[in-house]
Amino acid sequence: YMPKRGTLGLDMMQNTCTVQVNLDFETEKSMVQMFRIGLALQPVATSLWASSPFRNGKPSGFLSFRSHIWTDTDPDRCGTLPFVFEDGFGFERYVDYILDVPMYFVYRDGNYIDVSGQSFRDFMAGKLPGLPGEYPTMKDWEDHLTTAFPEVRLKKFIEMRGADGGPWDRLCALPAFWVGLLYDEEARNSASDLIADWTQEEHEYLRSEVPRQALKTPFRGGTLQDIALEALSISHGGLRRRKRLDSAGLDESHFLRPLCRIAESGLTPAEEMLAAYERRWDHSIEPIFQEYAY
Repeated sequence: YMPKRGTLGLDMMQNTCTVQVNLDFETEKSMVQMFRIGLALQPVATSLWASSPFRNGKPSGFLSFRSHIWTDTDPDRCGTLPFVFEDGFGFERYVDYILDVPMYFVYRDGNYIDVSGQSFRDFMAGKLPGLPGEYPTMKDWEDHLTTAFPEVRLKKFIEMRGADGGPWDRLCALPAFWVGLLYDEEARNSASDLIADWTQEEHEYLRSEVPRQALKTPFRGGTLQDIALEALSISHGGLRRRKRLDSAGLDESHFLRPLCRIAESGLTPAEEMLAAYERRWDHSIEPIFQEYAY
């Protein structure tokens, strides 16, 4: 089914690695605000964590080929979800979206039943062609939720899905980045103000360009590097105000240090890899498995 919907779906299944964070929300209202910030600033995360420049041992032309793969996997279940920014968005509207995402499978008695492309709405009416007369359970609904792949995904929490995998310090930086932006009211409001007048065309533009250009993506008279620096400043303030201290008396803002180095230099991990590939790695990616081993 996947190859019928996009050219890179099987690459997604086999050749990608991400780091994600799940965030709790208190109310439907807070969910909406967090969801919108997450979608708008997901390209910033993609840029700061960009570290997948190779494909089959050669430069791919992208700084985050992992992110690009998702743009050619399945338009029915991927993307930036324009309706999230519409007036009246809430849980009900997201449920309607998920109901219209074509199904992949139903799991029964230890077996996956192929219902590719069929409708969960038909399933709820007992009219699923692949399983006639059967009605869904809550587990079926939970399974179906996992087959939508937007840049930010809603369950009983919010999933941030835009970052490439990487070494330990960047793994720890991801929850710090988003918690700083979203778990402090002042930071959340500042982030909302930052993105308030961005258009859907701009959201789509960033989604398509960032996998290739990352922080150097032109945006509003500057580059996405400018937005990344502002987002990091907001996140840093949010973490400082949380005042969650470790045994050494450090607050959580120290986890942002690797991101600050990337944003201030404008050089992503992917660009460092490409420079090494051209010079000291002598056009081989073999050294990557030692230098970037987890």
